[in-house]
Amino acid sequence: MNGLVNALTGTWDSLPPLVQYLTVVTWKILIVTIGVILIVAFSTYFERKVIGRMQARVGPNRVGPLGLGQPFADVIKLLIKEVIVPAESNKFLFVIAPLLTLIPALAAWAVIPLNDWYVIADINAGLLYVLALTSLGVYGVILAGWATNSKYAFLGAMRSAAQIVAYEIAMGFALVGVLMAAGSLNLGDIVRAQAGGFSNWFLLPLLPLFLVYWISGVAETNRAPFDVAEGESEIVAGFHVEYSGVAFALFFLAEYANMVLISTLTAVFFLGGWASPFEGFEFLAPIGEMRFIGWIVAGGFPWLFIKMAFFMYTFFWLRATFPRYRYDQIMRLGWKVFIPVTIVWIGVEGVMAWFEVGPWAGLSG
Repeated sequence: MNGLVNALTGTWDSLPPLVQYLTVVTWKILIVTIGVILIVAFSTYFERKVIGRMQARVGPNRVGPLGLGQPFADVIKLLIKEVIVPAESNKFLFVIAPLLTLIPALAAWAVIPLNDWYVIADINAGLLYVLALTSLGVYGVILAGWATNSKYAFLGAMRSAAQIVAYEIAMGFALVGVLMAAGSLNLGDIVRAQAGGFSNWFLLPLLPLFLVYWISGVAETNRAPFDVAEGESEIVAGFHVEYSGVAFALFFLAEYANMVLISTLTAVFFLGGWASPFEGFEFLAPIGEMRFIGWIVAGGFPWLFIKMAFFMYTFFWLRATFPRYRYDQIMRLGWKVFIPVTIVWIGVEGVMAWFEVGPWAGLSG
């Protein structure tokens, strides 16, 4: 065994640095991408289970033990269905629109730190990168609605465009507050700025911005109660009404991938990312040294996953609880409530920084 290890190590060391770098990055990308896709697949299962329990139903229970095979059955069904391209559509845009929706949701993971050492691209402008890619998803929705040459799809696309623009501005202002608190655009530095336990997380000093960012994230993903872009009872599923088979599956995958992304980003920006809420408790320090449970105190990927899972559950909870809002209510909330709240709280942050309160404590030292 030692001989095999030594041979592999020697082979690896003999490779050019560029090949080593590309190999490591490729493996990181594969691990993250496969992980996100698996989370998306089982999110559909848990959503139906959670909403079923809230509505006193059973949920999926036929395919596999406890219905756990249901996501794979759905994938197989969508893969074998025929993709029908409308005769009067713009065929090129019709085909690439689902990809324009899905690719940004996956590409944004390149800068998200899963723990203190695992990140695909540790760039200094990570926050700007995330803002840019989360803004690109709307193009896939708009092109899908326009390319199908259907009035229902086009109406859904226009609804989505106006809604996403309104809430994108609010999300951007909320992240300005995070930038002011962390003093860095690097997502890893933002997490490290919240080290020291729950009291150091940005959740409390930036509570209004946290609420604005989270609710805007729900609106950005076109999830209930902000799902007017689909509006099944009004415009027959909206922008993707003409899609079927794999093309529809890509939209479905993009929606849940964006949910996972927004949940993870909310944890990174406001809840310390991979950081443990028990950091700084001296009496728990011995637990942090233990091999398998040390992450409970020391922090790590399990904490990021737990926080992400909580926000995913909140997505499901909102869908089961609230009816769809009227379109004028959604626009009023985005333009007349969220944007003024974020602007005001950025001013409050300036005052807090001046008096060295919250994340700015001890700056003069």
